Amino acid sequence: MLPPKPVAAGIVALSFVALLYLIELVDVIVPADLDMGGVTARSLSGLDGILWAPLLHHGWSHLFANTVPVLVFAFLAMAGGIGQWVAVTATIWIVGGLGVWLTAPAGVVTVGASGLAFGWLAFLLVRGIFNRSIAQLLVAVVLMFIWGGMLWGVLPGNPGISWQGHLFGALGGVLAAWIVARTDKTKAAKTPGSLGA
Repeated sequence: MLPPKPVAAGIVALSFVALLYLIELVDVIVPADLDMGGVTARSLSGLDGILWAPLLHHGWSHLFANTVPVLVFAFLAMAGGIGQWVAVTATIWIVGGLGVWLTAPAGVVTVGASGLAFGWLAFLLVRGIFNRSIAQLLVAVVLMFIWGGMLWGVLPGNPGISWQGHLFGALGGVLAAWIVARTDKTKAAKTPGSLGA
C-alpha cells in the first residue's frame, strides 16, 4: 500500500518536483524558450520531445497545477520499491509521449508532467485488480474518492489542455500495472515453496 521506505520515496518525489521547479526557473531566467522542446506531433524533429516534455511547463500556473498530483501519486506509486517505480515511470513516460506524438494536433507542442500524474493514478487504480490485492483496492477506492474527477481529463473538451497526454499517460499506467503484476506472478512461481497459477 505504502512505499517500504517512505523517507526515501518522499525524497525521490520531492526531488523530482524540485527538478521541475528548477527547470521552470531556468526557462524564465534564460531566454531559451525551453517549452519548444516538448512533443511536436508527427514531426521527426519533435520526436525527441518525448524525453523532455514531462519536465517542461507553460509557466508557473501550469507547474503549480501539476505539483500536488505529481507529489502524491509519485510517492504512492513507489509501494513496490523505487526500482519498480523507475520502470513504471519509464513505461508511462514513453507510452504517453508516443501517444501524444501520434494523435495531438499537428504543429502543437505539448509539455507538462500531467501525463505522468495520470499514468501513476491509473497504475494505482488498477494494480489491485491485476494483483487481486484487497489493500491495493482500498487505496484505489480512496484515490477515486479524492481524485476521481481528475479522470475526466482523458476526454477532449478543454481547449489548451492535452487530453491526449492524459489519456495515453493513463494507458501507460494501466500497461505498467499489468506488466508489474505479470512480473510479480512469475517471480512468485519461481520462488521455492510457492504455487504457480
